[in-house]
Amino acid sequence: MKQQELIPAIIQHAETNQVLMLGYMNDESLAKTKEEGKVTFYSRSKKRLWTKGETSGNFLNVTSIQEDCDNDTYLIKVIPEGDTCHKGTYTCFREKEPTGFLHELQGVIQSRKDNPSEKSYTTELFQKGTKKIAQKVGEEATEVILEAMDGKKDLLIEESSDLLYHFLVLLADQGLKLEDVEAKLMERHLKK
Repeated sequence: MKQQELIPAIIQHAETNQVLMLGYMNDESLAKTKEEGKVTFYSRSKKRLWTKGETSGNFLNVTSIQEDCDNDTYLIKVIPEGDTCHKGTYTCFREKEPTGFLHELQGVIQSRKDNPSEKSYTTELFQKGTKKIAQKVGEEATEVILEAMDGKKDLLIEESSDLLYHFLVLLADQGLKLEDVEAKLMERHLKK
């Protein structure tokens, strides 16, 4: 197949409008995409049609297909099933890792899960299991409520810090990240 027969296809999240990836399509892959409702590209490396998600299960479910004004690029809006990038990220265009201390703390917590340390409280929580971690989240949430009702702002900050920490541990325990929660909040925001 010649390069000029391939047309770039920009894949965009239908609800958040975030650009997820870029692939290439020919007439056959476009027809299959329209027929099955799942994005199918022509893989330049595999030299064949390739349905995104055929091995990972992370399909891109099509909501609309548009051509640009010159008819030489497609804009395909999708609802993704799982991560889009083969590197395990939501989008292929992540310029850098998320910033902010909560994301840094999340990395430390994941490190304690992956490389246990006998001196680490976080490691101790992972070793006690999901039930204990979830229990700690519940305890800290209750303490946040009590401090808020008492109007003790300093203590509210202390307990909120404990709640956020234990919540991040629970997410890591379940194989989830703060980014998963952020994506859901963004999705809900955009539906309003």
